[in-house]
Amino acid sequence: MDALASTLRGIVRAAAPIVIAAQGELITERAGVINLSLDGSIMLAAMTAHVVARTTGSLVQAVLAAMAVGAAVAFVVVFSSIALRLNQVAVGFVLTILCADLAIFLGKPHFNQPGREIPTVPIPILEDIPILGPALFRHNILIYFSLILVVVLTLYLYRTRWGLTLRSIGEQPAAAFVRGTPVNPLRYVYTLVGGSLVGLAGATYSLSVKLGWKEDLAGEGWIALAIVIFGLWMPWRVMLGAYLIVGLRSIAINLQDSNTIDLPAQIINMLPWFLMIVTLLIATSGVLHRLERFTPERFRPTVHRFLRAAPPRAMGTTFEKH
Repeated sequence: MDALASTLRGIVRAAAPIVIAAQGELITERAGVINLSLDGSIMLAAMTAHVVARTTGSLVQAVLAAMAVGAAVAFVVVFSSIALRLNQVAVGFVLTILCADLAIFLGKPHFNQPGREIPTVPIPILEDIPILGPALFRHNILIYFSLILVVVLTLYLYRTRWGLTLRSIGEQPAAAFVRGTPVNPLRYVYTLVGGSLVGLAGATYSLSVKLGWKEDLAGEGWIALAIVIFGLWMPWRVMLGAYLIVGLRSIAINLQDSNTIDLPAQIINMLPWFLMIVTLLIATSGVLHRLERFTPERFRPTVHRFLRAAPPRAMGTTFEKH
């Protein structure tokens, strides 16, 4: 029982940065902007948080600095798209390479140096619940934030007028503009919010999950991007996708350590990625929609909402006033 609780706690903790970054990208893409700089942004923000925490001794300043880095990178993406009419995908690729190289270069003096850690704050009474208590209620504030963020974002998107506006500028920006919605200013706002969450994910790595600055964060941003698609642009599904990939990683590591399966370590490490690729192919190939044919008519609308896998229709496009 204790082993299960410990494993679940580890999964929730390790998945928190991916959950935060993926939710940030979800907000950005819902607004119609693709930010492919996540991988480099996370690395640069993680390095920044570690350095600021070591030099100033302030964890708050470290977190804010990391969020500022993420927001700044996201601003370059949205400014290039709206003001300069550049391709969002191309700008994102360039930025992820640039930010990753900057993180490695600027972080060399601080590589593998002891890092500050955000203290754990157990929640009284709730932490004593069997299994779920240790798994969910014995974390620090950033891990709790990753859980709360999913609930807040779900309510915001589907239960508020502002959420409806956000979805409209990513689906039909021209129609939203006719109704008086300032499409491009809102795209700036939501892209900056999403970028700041990506920066927060970087801080969560270096201040909570992988203490200090290490260069082994490459690839985490691409996982977050894939999980947004895996989650069909819905907050709670994105969270489940993050927990799934981290859980599969944990299983792969345990299989390696226990020698249960006599396979090369590289193949075992590839298993989570293989499952993710297969899932993405299924989610984007139309297979899910064909499954609706086998659903009774009365349940078909519910199943359709559950299985739909369409990205925001205006995602990656530039809106121009006419």
